[in-house]
Amino acid sequence: MYNLISVLSRRQKSYVFLAADLALLPLALLFTLEVQPLPDPALTTLASLLPVLPYVMAAAAALALWLGLPHVQLNAYERHAAAQSALLAGGTALVLALLAAAFGPALGPGTHVVFAICYFLFMVVARAAMLQMVLMVYRRAQPRCRVLIYGAGNTGTQLAQALKAHDGIDPVAFADDNSSLQGLTLVGLPVFAPSRIAEIVQARGIRRVLLAMPSQGQPRQAQITQRLQKLGLEVQALPSFAQLIGEEALVDKLTPVAPQAFLGRAARNVPLKEAAGSYQGKVVLVSGAGGSIGSELCRQVLTCRPAKLVLFELSELALYNVHQELGPLAEAAGIDLVPVLGSVTDPRQVRMVLNAHAVQVLLHAAAYKHVPLVEANPLPGLANNVFGTQTLARAAARAGVERFILISSDKAVNPANVMGASKRMAELIVQDLSTRFGGKTVFTMVRFGNVLGSSGSVVPLFQEQISRGGPVTVTDPNVRRFFMTISEAVQLVLQASDMAEGGEVFVLDMGEPVPILQLARQVIESAGHSVRDTDHPEGDIAIEIIGMRPGEKMEEELTLTGELVHTRHQKIFCARETVLSEIEVAALLRSLRQAVASGDEAAARQVIKRWVEGYCQPPAPERKSS
Repeated sequence: MYNLISVLSRRQKSYVFLAADLALLPLALLFTLEVQPLPDPALTTLASLLPVLPYVMAAAAALALWLGLPHVQLNAYERHAAAQSALLAGGTALVLALLAAAFGPALGPGTHVVFAICYFLFMVVARAAMLQMVLMVYRRAQPRCRVLIYGAGNTGTQLAQALKAHDGIDPVAFADDNSSLQGLTLVGLPVFAPSRIAEIVQARGIRRVLLAMPSQGQPRQAQITQRLQKLGLEVQALPSFAQLIGEEALVDKLTPVAPQAFLGRAARNVPLKEAAGSYQGKVVLVSGAGGSIGSELCRQVLTCRPAKLVLFELSELALYNVHQELGPLAEAAGIDLVPVLGSVTDPRQVRMVLNAHAVQVLLHAAAYKHVPLVEANPLPGLANNVFGTQTLARAAARAGVERFILISSDKAVNPANVMGASKRMAELIVQDLSTRFGGKTVFTMVRFGNVLGSSGSVVPLFQEQISRGGPVTVTDPNVRRFFMTISEAVQLVLQASDMAEGGEVFVLDMGEPVPILQLARQVIESAGHSVRDTDHPEGDIAIEIIGMRPGEKMEEELTLTGELVHTRHQKIFCARETVLSEIEVAALLRSLRQAVASGDEAAARQVIKRWVEGYCQPPAPERKSS
């Protein structure tokens, strides 16, 4: 039967509906005569009407075609089509009354009214029965996906009505947070509390949930989606009104608040002015040119109009992106832009690049900087950050580079992690080279705190967690961090290079440290959401305290001694700290190289503990027994 239904054309189906309506006419008439108090039996009266019955049926067929009733599909038979059926029934009864009055037998007006009502009801009931039969055939012929509709409001009930006529989807129930709807039956489907979803899914064989709540915010929908996906359900959401009417382009233009808005103080603007002369007409190399800090260094160096800018980067994609961005700017300014794909740990390549391009200023920003990743992979982190700095700095001294600037971190001060310790070792190496090659190359370093908006920094992480519906994760409510913008950090680096005489550690006045918990609240509220906590359980986004990770400190420091010396720039300070001797640095590097070469993490941490002042090794994570 399924094959028969599927091969019928639209016109053939119209003929079937017309034939069914005409076949119902004598049945409705017989039923009318049976229920009416007439002098003769119903069959006798019907027999006397047989001469006029063909004309009545012909008139009914013509009227049905004129109304278009046979062309109405079963799944589209609603109020308008029912009204057409009423007109057909009334018109047919009128024709029967006229012919019966003219040719007999005469029937009372009440009989014709009852006939019209019966004929209308027969057509409606017949179509409803045919629709159920067809749906039953389709359900048996092809598998149907049983779905639960989350949201029993107007949108959900309209969706359920639309899906009831769908060939492949079978709505079986609603779930809704509104307790006043729970326990009701809407459009033939029961409404359950969300807490019973797991039970309903198992009992009714549901595989998919449709979210019919487009008015709810994205975080709320994301929370529900995550909860349902944990039950192994496929989740789909009804499009929002903006998507349905084509306003999605406007929605797409809504962007997160810029990270610098959460700085908590006025941004420090340190114009380059005369410092730009240190780069104008020079050959400048930036290592790690594709990173957040490295790429901003390249942008600001270009404004100083160097003769050549060499982009040294390990990541092919990062190098491609920064070269594509800066290429047109460099071409317009007549600056030679050279992309170099390579590693700072490769002595041969570093030497060739420095000599081939006659580099005069070297800004060393290449480093592995993400604390948890370096803590989990200490040997590659040490090799890149320590030996890479040594390789690049030594090659710079031998190639006659005028200035070498190391980009350091506040995590190098009394470090509690391998990343911070590696940056402190890099500082010690640069300070040692400054004492030995200070006459030819000026070695200096710039130490600053967290950079807002850089890759892996906390604000973009919070914004990403918010876009997924939360929660926003904070390690500890008491954690505080210094923050600065990328522009501030880069201005500091370029100014420091101009002021450097050799061996200094420059730091910036970054104001008071910012509580991370406060920052998390600001990011949530700036995105237009509310914080969900014990005081506001109906809020949008929760803040989850996940505990301190290995290598993290409650609060970072800027100097080892706490003493800062003013420079000619009001917001730039210099910290002169004790350094290791040449012999001590050599011993440090020899021990560390042996540990890295042998793959001995424990030995590497002992080297750090021996030579890095203030290092406190975090406890080793517990290993689960197999």
